[in-house]
Amino acid sequence: MQTRDEERGQPVGPRLYRLLRERIVKGDLVPGTRLSEVDVAASYAVSRQPVREAFIKLSEESLVEIRPQRGTYVSQINVAAVMSARFVREAVEADIVRILAARPKEGFLRELDDLILRQRATVEDDDPATFIQLDERFHRLLASEAGQGASWDILQPLKTQMDRVRHLSAKQFPLRQLLSQHEDVVQTIRNGDGDGAEGAMRSHLRQILDDLPAVIAALPAFFDERVEAS
Repeated sequence: MQTRDEERGQPVGPRLYRLLRERIVKGDLVPGTRLSEVDVAASYAVSRQPVREAFIKLSEESLVEIRPQRGTYVSQINVAAVMSARFVREAVEADIVRILAARPKEGFLRELDDLILRQRATVEDDDPATFIQLDERFHRLLASEAGQGASWDILQPLKTQMDRVRHLSAKQFPLRQLLSQHEDVVQTIRNGDGDGAEGAMRSHLRQILDDLPAVIAALPAFFDERVEAS
């Protein structure tokens, strides 16, 4: 993962794209928000060209919709894309934790324990934004330790819409349940229990199936429930 200093040395366009993408995924820019090239360029002290390039890339990820003669708007969250991402993640990550349970390593388990402690602190502080950051780090660490870091990178664009829901649900539902699920994953890996680890991961990733209807009911305008993913 790149540091802010490393990002500053990169071209303006890619940096602006990442900044806007992060704001959309986190829900700082909500669906339906109109994004003006002029306003964005002024806010970030850049010319309009990198803003235009960032909008195009965001459109390719279905994060914004560019409407000719009308403007650029933050897209709704596509429910079909969320369901597809969850299905793929479950298949990949169930295998990842099974691999790890077959050869649990003390150093790696200590890293997981440290992340769990940090996550517990965010639960106690009611800090969903930081919890989601640590959740992402938790899953990436599992993939890397299993030798599947490249697979995790492949998943990133696929799970964009799912990540948007995760940020919304983290604000709406208690984080303690997610923390408990992480603890179950770690404990089953520590026990060398491949079946248990797989089951714990599947249960964790299926949590969104329980949360999503309530999130949609609370924020219906945020979602596109068409069957076909855009």
